[in-house]
Amino acid sequence: MTNPHRISVGPEDERIALALWGEANSGKPPALLLHGTGFVAEVWDDVARELASRYTVYALDRRGHGDSHKAAADRYHFQDFAEDLCRVIETLDLSDIHGIGHSAGATDLLLAAKLLPGRFSRLFVMEPTIMDPRAARTDVTGLSKFATGAVQGVLRRQAEFDSADVAFARYRAAPAFAEWTEPSLWAYIHHGFAPLGDGRVRLRCTPEIESALLQPIFEAMEQVYTGDIRGNPFPWLSEIKCPVRIATAEKSWPIYKEMASRAVALIPGASQWSFDGVGHCVGQEAPHQLLKALSAFEARPDRGAYP
Repeated sequence: MTNPHRISVGPEDERIALALWGEANSGKPPALLLHGTGFVAEVWDDVARELASRYTVYALDRRGHGDSHKAAADRYHFQDFAEDLCRVIETLDLSDIHGIGHSAGATDLLLAAKLLPGRFSRLFVMEPTIMDPRAARTDVTGLSKFATGAVQGVLRRQAEFDSADVAFARYRAAPAFAEWTEPSLWAYIHHGFAPLGDGRVRLRCTPEIESALLQPIFEAMEQVYTGDIRGNPFPWLSEIKCPVRIATAEKSWPIYKEMASRAVALIPGASQWSFDGVGHCVGQEAPHQLLKALSAFEARPDRGAYP
C-alpha cells in the first residue's frame, strides 16, 4: 500500500498543498483528485491507494482548505479555484491527466480543462456545482432566504474540539458523515483540523472561510451567479474537448442531480454514470463503487451512452 506524502506549490501567500501517492518521476500518468467544500486531500485515501498501482496520484487542498492558503472572503470564486489548479498543473508539468473531482472540486477540473485543454486525457466528475448561463435568472437579485440562511448558518458551526477523538465522535454521529468509511473520516479529522498545542483541535477550513466558499456555490445553484470583474466562467463548459463522464448518487439531494443535468446539457458529448445506494460523498462512502466506475471509464473513455 502506498502512503501519501505532502508537497506544495507556490509562495506562502498563494500556496497550494497537495498529497502525493507514489513518485513524481514514476513514469505513470497522473491522476488529479479534487475534493468538495470543507474537506482535504487525504479524504481520497481509500481511492488513491488503489489508483496508485497505475497512476501517480495527486490530490489538492483547495484554497481555504487544509494547508493551502486562506484567501480574502471575496476570492473564492470558481475562476479562482480553476486558476489555482492550472498553476499546480503547469508548475508540476502534468499532462495526460485523469481528473477526478467531487462537487465544487469537480467544477475546478471542468473549468481548468477549458483553460489548459491539452493537459487532460479525461474527467470523471461527481455532482459538480454548475449553473446554466443560458438560463440565468434575471428576475431576482441575491440569494433566497433558504440559501442565505445556509450561508450564514455555517458561521455557528463548532470549530474547536477538546481532542481529535472528540471531533471524530461528533462527526461520526452527524448524518452527513454517518456512511463515511472509518479511514476516510479519520483522514478528514487528522488533516482537516489543526492541533492547538493543548490537545484541542480546530478546523483549518474555519466557519468564516466555509461561509465565504458557500456564497458563490449557492448563487450557482440558484442560477444567479454572475462572477466578479472577470465575468462568469460557466460558458466555458461548452468548450471542453476531452471526454467527460458526469456521475450522480442515488441518495444525494435533488439539487445535485439538477446541476449534473445542467453539466450534461452544456458539455459536448458528456456521458453519464449513476451510483446506487449512496449519497453525495461517494468516494468516502463507497470507494469500491467509485473505483469500479473509474475502471469502466478508463476502458471506454469515449463520449457516449452510459456506461
